[in-house]
Amino acid sequence: MRKRVLVTGGAGFIGSHLCKRLLEEGYEVICLDNMFTGQKENVLPLMKDPHFEFLRKDVLEDIHVECDQIYNLACPASPIHYQYDPIKTIKTSFIGSLHALGLAKRCHARILQASTSEVYGDPEIHPQPESYWGHVNTIGIRSCYDEGKRAAETLFFDYNRQHNVDIKVVRIFNTYGPNMRGDDGRVVSNFIVQALKGEDITIYGDGSQTRSFCYVDDLVEGLIRMMNSRDGFTGPVNLGNPSEFTMLELAQKVIELTGTNSKIVYLPLPQDDPTQRKPVIDLAEKELNWKPTIPLEEGLLKTIDYFRSTLEL
Repeated sequence: MRKRVLVTGGAGFIGSHLCKRLLEEGYEVICLDNMFTGQKENVLPLMKDPHFEFLRKDVLEDIHVECDQIYNLACPASPIHYQYDPIKTIKTSFIGSLHALGLAKRCHARILQASTSEVYGDPEIHPQPESYWGHVNTIGIRSCYDEGKRAAETLFFDYNRQHNVDIKVVRIFNTYGPNMRGDDGRVVSNFIVQALKGEDITIYGDGSQTRSFCYVDDLVEGLIRMMNSRDGFTGPVNLGNPSEFTMLELAQKVIELTGTNSKIVYLPLPQDDPTQRKPVIDLAEKELNWKPTIPLEEGLLKTIDYFRSTLEL
């Protein structure tokens, strides 16, 4: 009998890839999304599968389904989108998690929280291990997301301790690939869209700040391995690519791969933008036998092909 899996935020960038992979693995998939940042195009190809169900619903409302596993991915993840309605963002992280955990408790389902590297804030330790408690501004413009995700982690572990809910927590580092929105303000999509349109490529700051980019297929593999990891192993676990690149290096690589004539221009650095971001993935390697396999250039080429096919150029 097929396991029933609920994916909140399932029409989003990562969620849609996860839904597709779960269907391929033989699961019954319920995709729940309010379509704030999710896109119908991401899940339209899945609609013809009789084992896929789409619910247009907000996680701020009670969730009434039956399921065996829950992946809680619901929350806008790019600064442009989570700062558009910051109060809704922090409510989605906390109240959405509360509703998902309540469902897990009632159904005796295992639940995985998609947390984020942003819980580390602008880190004073580099690279970032799971044991690092972070360096976060509680009152800044990014705090609705950073603190929302930190509070959600607290809630997950309290449900585990107080109600014995079977939890898994992962901290996702920068992820990219097809199904990203071109207007999400994230650096990979920004650079690719600007390059394909022949516009100036905008770097915030001097371009020396670093990120580590994980292709979405690698990340989804890590999510599924974590969900099915041994009983009692809760995490949190970093999932990301430890290969580190400066923003300038990324911009130059995108220019090279797209063949654009775009020029690089520099703009002021936004408030609280982290200067470094790189995961320690020793725990994921040990417990999940997981590490990324897709190098940046290969992943960028696939992402460029996706945007070429979707942009009206």
